[in-house]
Amino acid sequence: MLIKNAEALERMEKVDTLVVDKTGTLTAGKPSVVAIEVAEGFAEEEILRIAASLERTSEHPLAQAIVQAAEQRGIKLLEPTAVDQPVGKGIVGMVDGQTVQAGNASFLAEYDIGPGDLAGPADRLRGDGATAIFLAIGGRAAGVIAIADPVKETTPAALRALREAGIKVIMLTGDNRTTAQAIARRLDIADVEADVLPDQKSAVVTRLREEGRIVAMAGDGVNDAPALAAADVGIAMGSGTDVAIESAGVTLLHGDLMGIVRARYLSHATMRNIRQNLFFAFAYNVAGIPIAAGALYPVFGLLLSPIIAAAAMALSSVSVIGNSLRLRLVKI
Repeated sequence: MLIKNAEALERMEKVDTLVVDKTGTLTAGKPSVVAIEVAEGFAEEEILRIAASLERTSEHPLAQAIVQAAEQRGIKLLEPTAVDQPVGKGIVGMVDGQTVQAGNASFLAEYDIGPGDLAGPADRLRGDGATAIFLAIGGRAAGVIAIADPVKETTPAALRALREAGIKVIMLTGDNRTTAQAIARRLDIADVEADVLPDQKSAVVTRLREEGRIVAMAGDGVNDAPALAAADVGIAMGSGTDVAIESAGVTLLHGDLMGIVRARYLSHATMRNIRQNLFFAFAYNVAGIPIAAGALYPVFGLLLSPIIAAAAMALSSVSVIGNSLRLRLVKI
């Protein structure tokens, strides 16, 4: 863990809600094409060739998965033109003289293109936890590409430990609700915010804070940066983008969600140690100052020798430092 400031460590102790992005945080961030469904009149290789040709201009992980699938099959890609990428929606451009759109069903609907016979296969793929990317060619739905991202091995154990600690876990994703619910059921997450556009993520975090919750946000992408900054504690994956890491107060260098459990435990241990140190510091002074001022002299004839007072002050500092060093023994 990399903890950028003491404020993040202090707030981590009080966190009662964890908002966690799906792709790259709960999942490994290594999506791959698992299935392709085509409409009548189209071939699977043609769908993949046109989709990959358009998506080659995008740096989105799902786009890169489509390009990689085409390259693995040895498909020669074309050069797209007039490409536009509305944030969080999809991509549109010209490929081989035809207008091509790739994205979710809502994105295609903006161009008055319905899913047609692909609606059923898309729902089935989403039910398996895959993300369904629709491809429209020439104003007609031509195919749907299913992309799946495996859940990190440590994710279930980390979420279970956080729930046992009384933390409410909310999954936040731009994916379709059916896909999101499939992943949520697998990870036993009860609260899901799906179909969330990138610019809406920070609004979800702000709403939770306005409800009186102490919110930690975990994410890894450029789109997560505003939400990380809006949270009480931002937690970035070390494998994520630079802007996400810069916006967060805590960075998990290996992207392991068990790091959140460790960070919370370390926060509790540190704050407990600070309270103990405050007790040691005040106890010596509360006991020593009245004696040094002569409070016991009228009754017992006792005064505090300057030598003893100096020793007590030194012992106060030694107690605080020694107690702080015990943090090295904390098992996280």
